Amino acid sequence: MTPTILSFGSVNIDVTATSRTLPRPGETIHAERYATGLGGKGGNQSAAASRLAPGHVALISRIGQDAFGLQARTELQNFGVDLQALHTDPANPTGIALIGIDANGENCITVVGGANMAIDTSDITRNAPLFDGAKILLMQMEIPIPAILAAARRARHNGTTVILDPAPVPETGLPDALWQTVDLVTPNETETHRLTGILPETPQDAARAAAIIQSRGTGIAIIKMGAKGVYWNDGMQDGFLPPYTVTPIDTVAAGDSFNAGLAVALSENKPLPDAVRFAAACGALATTKHGAASAAPTRIEVETLMQTTP
Repeated sequence: MTPTILSFGSVNIDVTATSRTLPRPGETIHAERYATGLGGKGGNQSAAASRLAPGHVALISRIGQDAFGLQARTELQNFGVDLQALHTDPANPTGIALIGIDANGENCITVVGGANMAIDTSDITRNAPLFDGAKILLMQMEIPIPAILAAARRARHNGTTVILDPAPVPETGLPDALWQTVDLVTPNETETHRLTGILPETPQDAARAAAIIQSRGTGIAIIKMGAKGVYWNDGMQDGFLPPYTVTPIDTVAAGDSFNAGLAVALSENKPLPDAVRFAAACGALATTKHGAASAAPTRIEVETLMQTTP
């Protein structure tokens, strides 16, 4: 069976330290514990999507010939992700992310890209059948922009729906050509501010930011406002979804679970308002567990939460 959801992006191993507070510049603190696990936005989104829709998700990425690479491959296999396009790069190490989490669930992250930064158009050409067969393409900004743009163009040519998580936002912003080649953009509060100059603290703020995004050529803008909810606009209608009531302990991969849920819902032909609601439940549940990929919820958990408001 050809996977219907294709994630094209980074794979990391996360080294996560949990402490009461996050260190300030020049400060050393004692953490309560640490853990290593699968991360990288490409890996997280493919793992989260596969947990929701087993057998329907493939990943195109690179890892190194090292222990972290072996760990990443093993964990992705355990999630059931199709790894025929996960390339072992002999010249570069597996990417890593150094993550700090405080008692409120807030985080700070330093990423060392490694093999992720060697991804190029050869990864697209080598895996053309996956691109040609996918219904949804998930992408992020943790790999080189030329590869992202080439993948978006290939997917658009095939009629594939392209979802871009613009994280991390490049210092120069997104290229004009990329705005015009993706179907949906899903920035969080910080990314929205960097991309539009508007901090979305209210639905009205988010609506103004979405209008700026759409004026650049992207048809659908979904503004992830964290604990304030989600705003969406598809150019014909818009909506705001209040947040689900959960107790967050770790926000590291909430956005990745949101995008994975969005991809799964759209691949199942759910209308956009329903897809956003499904995605929001996925993102909310991811904050209730520690870890990145490991925090991704199951479909049963998502459907149970969706029986509550909103």
